[in-house]
Amino acid sequence: MVLFIKPAPRQPCAAFTLIELLVVIAIIAILAGMLLPALSKSKSKAHGILCMSNQKQLNTAWMMYADDHERFINNHGRDETRETRQNWVNNVLDWNSSDDNTNTAYLTDNKIAPYTGRNVGIFKCPADRSMAANGARNRSMAMNAMIGDTGVLTNRFNPEYKQYLKSSDLDSPTQRFVFIDEHPDTINDGFFVNTINSLTWGNVPASYHMGASSFSFADGHVQVRKWVVTGENGMVRPAIKGGVGGSIPANPATDFQWLTDHTSRKRT
Repeated sequence: MVLFIKPAPRQPCAAFTLIELLVVIAIIAILAGMLLPALSKSKSKAHGILCMSNQKQLNTAWMMYADDHERFINNHGRDETRETRQNWVNNVLDWNSSDDNTNTAYLTDNKIAPYTGRNVGIFKCPADRSMAANGARNRSMAMNAMIGDTGVLTNRFNPEYKQYLKSSDLDSPTQRFVFIDEHPDTINDGFFVNTINSLTWGNVPASYHMGASSFSFADGHVQVRKWVVTGENGMVRPAIKGGVGGSIPANPATDFQWLTDHTSRKRT
């Protein structure tokens, strides 16, 4: 005798209602909104670490040059850099189609190149996405204008302050910055200068790292400075593309004063 067992009736499949689906989508959106800022901070921190590493390598090359030549490397301004191409870095950036913006020869055929292994990557912060008319610009680093042989610009902008030409001139190596991450609005040559007594921004530090900028110092250490007075995207002054010439008042002067204190000291 064969027994036939009747199968249990199949239960209908449960399905999302429209309201339930919308709730799930909303939860995913909320979680994504909570996660993305954390990822953005992590990316910014990684860029900051790499930027500091680049400056550390540049600073080491700068120190090696000084040891070999008993003087600091040339730190010329715009016109002299273009005329002689005998500077620590040989390009003068703009927003147009200048060959200087993209030609890596200016980063590999200069006075510091033998000490950098001709590594072009260390001249730029990875967070710098500035684009000229002919492509991505290849440098975001500049040098303190009060350090090095500044050629025809020596004592031009800050005659009351000390120009450091060799290691023995330095009064406080831990307090004098050498390389700075400069904002793309003002970077052109490698000569970072502000007229100290006028309390106005000419050249401006970058703010790529969540309102902060990277610095290297004459004793070899590197650090990040978080700006106190911040504007658009953490800038220490209004965003004016190509704005140079000391036309933006440092008001209040908190950040400007910090930069002054780490640039040079008055002559005695």
